[in-house]
Amino acid sequence: MNFRSALASLAVVLLLAGAPGMLYAQRANEPITLNFVNAEIEAVARTMAAITGRNIVVDPRVKGTITLSTDRPVPPRAAFNQFVATLRLSGFTVVESGGLLKVVPEAEAKLQGGQVTVDGGISGNQIVTQIFRMNYESAGNLVPILRPLISPNNTINVNPGNNSLVITDYADNLQRLARIIAALDIPNATDVEVINLQNALAVDLAPVVQRLVDASGTGAPAGQGQVDTSARTTIVAEPRSNSLIVRAANPARLNLVRSVVARLDVAGQAGVGAAGNIHVVYLRNADATKLAQILRAAIASTSGTGAAGGGGAVSGGAASPPGVTSGLSGAGAGTGTSAANTPIAPSAQPSTGGQVQADPATNSLIITAPEPQYRQLRAVIDQLDGRRAQVLVESLIVEVNNDKAAEFGIQWQNIVGNAGSSVIGFLGSNFSAAVAGANIINLATQNGGTSVVTPGSGFNIGVARRIEGRVVLSALARFFESSGDANVLSTPNLMTLDNEEAKIVVGSNVPFVTGQFTNTGASGNTVNPFQTIERKDVGLTLRVKPQIAENGTVRLTIYQETSNVDQQTRADPNGPTTTKRTIETNVLVDDGQIIVIGGLLQDQYGNNQEKVPGLGDVPVLGGLFRSEARSRKKSNLMVFLRPVVVRDQASSDALSLDRYDLMRTKQQNTQPAPSGVLKGVEGAAVVPEPLQPIPQGFNPSSPLTAPPATTAPSAR
Repeated sequence: MNFRSALASLAVVLLLAGAPGMLYAQRANEPITLNFVNAEIEAVARTMAAITGRNIVVDPRVKGTITLSTDRPVPPRAAFNQFVATLRLSGFTVVESGGLLKVVPEAEAKLQGGQVTVDGGISGNQIVTQIFRMNYESAGNLVPILRPLISPNNTINVNPGNNSLVITDYADNLQRLARIIAALDIPNATDVEVINLQNALAVDLAPVVQRLVDASGTGAPAGQGQVDTSARTTIVAEPRSNSLIVRAANPARLNLVRSVVARLDVAGQAGVGAAGNIHVVYLRNADATKLAQILRAAIASTSGTGAAGGGGAVSGGAASPPGVTSGLSGAGAGTGTSAANTPIAPSAQPSTGGQVQADPATNSLIITAPEPQYRQLRAVIDQLDGRRAQVLVESLIVEVNNDKAAEFGIQWQNIVGNAGSSVIGFLGSNFSAAVAGANIINLATQNGGTSVVTPGSGFNIGVARRIEGRVVLSALARFFESSGDANVLSTPNLMTLDNEEAKIVVGSNVPFVTGQFTNTGASGNTVNPFQTIERKDVGLTLRVKPQIAENGTVRLTIYQETSNVDQQTRADPNGPTTTKRTIETNVLVDDGQIIVIGGLLQDQYGNNQEKVPGLGDVPVLGGLFRSEARSRKKSNLMVFLRPVVVRDQASSDALSLDRYDLMRTKQQNTQPAPSGVLKGVEGAAVVPEPLQPIPQGFNPSSPLTAPPATTAPSAR
């Protein structure tokens, strides 16, 4: 400690050692002259605590000396403010926490406490946190502007939820920032302006002016990610009053819109005549031919005469343009002759009704109508030419079959008598092949008993005897049991437009003979034999027509057919036999819900028994005189449907990519295991990764970047 510091400390001691009453009077009312030269910060803090009557604690990390002096006496509050300002120059500050003043490094001040305010009103050199709520400007846009104006050790943060700024800094600097924020937080857009049009159509002019204004706007500054959309100029067409509603980012942009609209809102060229009332409307979603018929019917219903449906006749008998559907194919054109080729009587006046024609090549409408009527038609076209919703119909057809059969039978034959007897008898039992599998007499006498014996399927026990050098079957016991299970699962899915029928067929096209002719018995080859064949689809057929209601429900008109060919009848001379299950119904189901539309639960049981009367009923020995066959067939068929409404492109893309990824994952999971021998055939075919959609504004003449090696090339 040098000499001056020692003197300062001595002055503090002498000041504190004075009379208490005198010191209190001096603190409360009298100004104080400060004279600290290279004094320790801790010593000066003790002096300020005695002057202000507040407890001041010095952080151990606060080290060093300061120089604080005044030319004339100052009030105690002013002396304390000068003390805080001097600490600020040395990188320290004073914060208040729980009534205690702390001298801490400036970098730690924001973590030690301090006052928090919303309305401001705090001055001085203390660290304060203030919240600024933005009314018009985006809080995120002000951060790059205010960050350089805040000391490096203090913070500024954005709360996007309520569009506010939270700034921690010195109170006097916050007052300056508050004035800057107030000057910047002003409405950045003009009031709503309505521009009435006299000649142009608002729905046609709005997109043109909007595109021009957006293209003339400045982009984001260098180094800044994106432009604030709140400063965007918005132009909306109001068809009823034929006006433009404009909200500009600033008055200059509003003047630009006004000048552009004034130049475009001009009348047609003089001398054009009737051509000035011909308008071409390009459709985005609707079909031009169908929409033209609807508009012609609407014009016919609003006109006063019955022939107004053909009121679209071009004045002067002009013919329709080549390749354009006649405007008189709708209501009022009952004669079948185009009015465009019919001469107009000299006394007849040209029709004032509008004519609507369709150009299928460009999917556009050609409307011949005065401006007011064209505006009405255009409003109807805009409502009908919207994007139609689609419906994905997912179906699940489950068929489970279970067949069981069991057969048991004993047949026997025996000869009674001696070889030399004139009368020989026979004794035994035989049953039909439907029960016993094969009749024992047919087997014994087949081709005179010389051919190979072929009993029915199953377990057979037989006894044969030799008679005159021939082997004859004399007894046969057969045991047979069979079972078969089948589980058929079909999941046909198809996508279709609202109110449009869709059909999916999965199966075979089987030929059926419908007629034939032969020349049997004819002399010569004058007639050639032939057959007429009709082919029919056999398999799975699903035909659906959905209709979406406003409340989200979907009405489905469904026709579902499951058919197959009986394999046992393929060689039938009359043609094969097919089994068919058909469901035709109308149901109402909510979007995304599952509904069962039909089912078949079938259980068939059969018991066929043949026996010798009396002997076949004996409890144990009766089996020697009895043959029995039992069968049971169970069939369960259920059909489920789930419609999913797809209203926009994003939903369609998400649904398509989900199904695409599902199929690709299944193919990847079913790859064959690697083999050390068959190196050349280790991988099966896998669909490529999903193709990326073509971006908006794509220029076909611009070079394309080559896709990665693992991705299939995009088909443009």
